[in-house]
Amino acid sequence: MINIKDHIKSILIFFAMIIAICSLYVSQTLISDMEKEEKNKMEIWASAMKSISVADENADLTLALEVLNGNNTIPVVVIDSKGNIQNYRNIETNKKDSLASLYKKVSAICQNGKNIRFNLSTQQNADKYIDIYYDDSILLKKLEIYPYVQLGVVIIFVIIAGLLLSNMKKVEENKVWAGLSKETAHQLGTPISSLMAWQELLEDKYPDEEIVGEIKKDIHSLRIVADRFSKIGSEPEVEICDITEILNSRADYISKRISNKINVICENPPHHINGLVSPQLFEWVIENLCKNAADAMDGSGTLTINHGKSGNIIWIEVSDTGKGIPKSKIKKIFNPGYTTKKRGWGLGLSLSKRIICQYHNGKIFVKSSEPGKGSTFRIEIRKPRIV
Repeated sequence: MINIKDHIKSILIFFAMIIAICSLYVSQTLISDMEKEEKNKMEIWASAMKSISVADENADLTLALEVLNGNNTIPVVVIDSKGNIQNYRNIETNKKDSLASLYKKVSAICQNGKNIRFNLSTQQNADKYIDIYYDDSILLKKLEIYPYVQLGVVIIFVIIAGLLLSNMKKVEENKVWAGLSKETAHQLGTPISSLMAWQELLEDKYPDEEIVGEIKKDIHSLRIVADRFSKIGSEPEVEICDITEILNSRADYISKRISNKINVICENPPHHINGLVSPQLFEWVIENLCKNAADAMDGSGTLTINHGKSGNIIWIEVSDTGKGIPKSKIKKIFNPGYTTKKRGWGLGLSLSKRIICQYHNGKIFVKSSEPGKGSTFRIEIRKPRIV
């Protein structure tokens, strides 16, 4: 089913395209009309220039002069048959090099091909003529640029609107997931309380049974899971924690709850490493990576947890000897809903990325993966200054 915001985005793009097309069409029509109008003005201007050129001493040139002086917008230059500049209007020249600058601009105007030629109407000068070259007015040039500026504005508007819609969608999704997480934590509260009561009864009746201790650990883990879910959507509290101890604890916990054919190895550096993390959420990420690694190995293989420091970075790597990840899918595995498992919602890695990136200002990514040989996930968080 197509999301309603996708419909809105498509409609927005469609109307933006219609506006852009209509704007271009109207602008091109106006430009064409203005070009025709300016051509007509220049033909009248050329007639006035011809009238002055062939007039005798008794001719009344008042109207012709008014026409010539009335052109204050269209750049025009008058050239005789010998190539000499007779007159020009509305052309800015360089005062230090006016003649060279003028000829340069005249050359540019002549290349546009907009010219009007008329012969001088005297028998003695029948072979003489005058060329009038003119360019588009400043207003027309601005109008020619305007539709492209408007098109750019429309494109920017569509991009900004699209980003806003996407952001709204993400905010809405975040609210849904946060609400679902808090409700899950609330629903887990009742059975956990009941299990705790049963656990106390078992401890009283079978104080020396090992299984009772393991049940207690699982109930404690359930309480931690509920606490983790309750923290989704709110800013978690971070504190200085022993990263080495957390990794060893999770490795020990996971090793007893996956296939005994999977060898779990936690490689420790010479000295314990402390980091600024939210312990419940950070443990969740490690557990999730370990469970994914165990699933990838189909019950048999080696799971290795390694960590260390590099400059201001604390890094943690979780490696497996499983089936690996195809290169085409590496970029998708952190997307919400993406999963290769027959069961599951595909939220584990997505939530892990959010916890590491947003709550710990770190990074989580696939460091390496080769089909048939295994994968390595890497977490990087900044070392706190006080440590």
